[in-house]
Amino acid sequence: MSNQPLGNGAESVPAAATRVVIVDDHAIFRSGLKADLDPDILVVGEAGTVEEAVAVIAAARPDVVLLDVHLPGGLGGGGRDVLAGSAALLGTTRFLALSVSDAAEDVVSVIRAGARGYVTKTISGAEISDAVRRVAGGDAVFSPRLAGFVLDAFGTAPAEIADDELDRLSARELEVMRLIARGYSYKEVAKELFISIKTVETHVSAVLRKLQLSSRHELTRWAAERRLL
Repeated sequence: MSNQPLGNGAESVPAAATRVVIVDDHAIFRSGLKADLDPDILVVGEAGTVEEAVAVIAAARPDVVLLDVHLPGGLGGGGRDVLAGSAALLGTTRFLALSVSDAAEDVVSVIRAGARGYVTKTISGAEISDAVRRVAGGDAVFSPRLAGFVLDAFGTAPAEIADDELDRLSARELEVMRLIARGYSYKEVAKELFISIKTVETHVSAVLRKLQLSSRHELTRWAAERRLL
């Protein structure tokens, strides 16, 4: 497998394309993932080992790296070795861990190493595309059942909860806030609460405005500090 970044070729590329590198030791999985990604997700490189990954990431400088946690090569840390080898790029390139494992130790260790999120390989093409865009935009993204591991590992001491903070939110906004803070996508929140995605978006905007927060990442931290999850 060549560790050179892929050329864009002559095909048309959306102006707002998010550039990604896929790192996974199974070529068939990489091919399937490429085919499932939305048109605005542009694959600019691939790698199957730690050494290839570090080289192609440095050459391509993508917006997001889709990183298999249990990658062969390196010093035995797999995805963590890729993150260590790409440390100089962590400020501009974001890493989204993609794995068959949902073990707490895998999730926490790769987040500690610098990954911005962690999703399992049961995720759909549309969902991984959405996760890539969200990570590129600065959000922390986790499969819903994994968010608790991160909150448990990184949570701080309970903060004082001012009554007026919670009083600003309606009962429905509080429900939406908790699910979003746990890592649910808008679609998953809509399904869970039997409301439309548009309604979820409206509630999230209201929650962020009322709590004077600017992103889902800040909302997750706010909720975790107050033990609202």
